[in-house]
Amino acid sequence: MKTKNLWLLAAIIIGQSFFISCDSKGAQNEDTAAAVKSEELIRTSQSWDGVELPDYLEGRPELVAVRYEFPAGQKLGWHHHPVMNYGVLVQGELTIIGQDGKEKVVHEGEAVVEMVGTIHHGENRGNKPVVLYMFYLSQDSLPLAVQHPEIPLE
Repeated sequence: MKTKNLWLLAAIIIGQSFFISCDSKGAQNEDTAAAVKSEELIRTSQSWDGVELPDYLEGRPELVAVRYEFPAGQKLGWHHHPVMNYGVLVQGELTIIGQDGKEKVVHEGEAVVEMVGTIHHGENRGNKPVVLYMFYLSQDSLPLAVQHPEIPLE
């Protein structure tokens, strides 16, 4: 499969989780169809800090979807992502901090495109858990994140 088709494949797989429900005969449920709405949350070729995303990986893709839950007050350690990823915050408020001090606050219902290859960390500065769904365009044996425990959190 050509690498330029990877995002289309990712969108199709992710979009399947939002399909229209059908009754047992396969007919569309009229109540559900009337309630289905579509809203594009983000379309970009840059991470949240304005840096251009890298070219696609060569070879067979591995698409990974992860649900994260961060308790109130939780700080994630410094890390970087070797692969492109994006997500949707479904509960709470998450602050992402780059090693250069640049911050991005992601609010409930917002999408975010993470930094690739740049060290950063996240914090839940709110009073309720953060629930975040992230989608990674990876390959077999690549880590989703590389931790940097040698960098202390403040």
